Amino acid sequence: MNLYTDVHCHLTGGEYGDINGLIDDITSAGVGLVITAGFDIQSSVEGKNLAEKYQNVYFTAGFHPTELKKYRQGDLETIEELCRHPKCVALGETGLDYHYPDTDKPLQKEMFLKQLSLAHRLNMPVQIHSRDCAEDMLEILKANASLISQGALLHCYSHSAEMAREFEKLGVYFSFGGTSTYKGSKRARKAVAAIDIKRILTETDSPYLPPASKYGTFPNTPASIPEITANLADIKGMEEAAFAEIVRQNALRLFTKISQRGAA
Repeated sequence: MNLYTDVHCHLTGGEYGDINGLIDDITSAGVGLVITAGFDIQSSVEGKNLAEKYQNVYFTAGFHPTELKKYRQGDLETIEELCRHPKCVALGETGLDYHYPDTDKPLQKEMFLKQLSLAHRLNMPVQIHSRDCAEDMLEILKANASLISQGALLHCYSHSAEMAREFEKLGVYFSFGGTSTYKGSKRARKAVAAIDIKRILTETDSPYLPPASKYGTFPNTPASIPEITANLADIKGMEEAAFAEIVRQNALRLFTKISQRGAA
């Protein structure tokens, strides 16, 4: 039974070898819904190609904040075209990332707002990358709440539980991955405990961020989702299958194109 959901992974980078074998492994692990996230034009196009080939794979199209050096005139028009594809379920990943010392914050903010505006015009949700930028992210989303009226996901949520409560007021969803399974992940555990269960989703961000049982291995894959789901269910004090079904319904509510097509 396809219980599990991975709303954010990267299947397009060539890290997995035989992609057919990978999809078989994912399906055997009970992961019935996979969204491969675009972070530039190439990954977004390759995500489309995978989604067209595999029934349980969907994709997003967008420009990641640390990939903006690749941006060229006309790329937003290409993203718009990709977003109109029937299996493109969100614009993204877009957002802010202040982790690196050479960060061009004004450019990141400019491109983030442009992509939020495009998503709003297309009536699509957004997948948001938010790293070391909690205050600016909250300020931008508060000031532009109308642009996320179709929904927004803070993927691999890493800010505090207190900030999560503020984001939650804006109707944002939150996804958690392998790092939430580590014993030392107190911030993530507190955030999961604080967030309404109807706002929680599961992801791997594979090939990165393996769960505790696979620490130090590469590549991580969406087949890790059962371990991540079991951990989050435990934090919420729930039975795993019941929690997995709630996550699935959350995903269908946020990513309405999946609902319109029929879930895999």
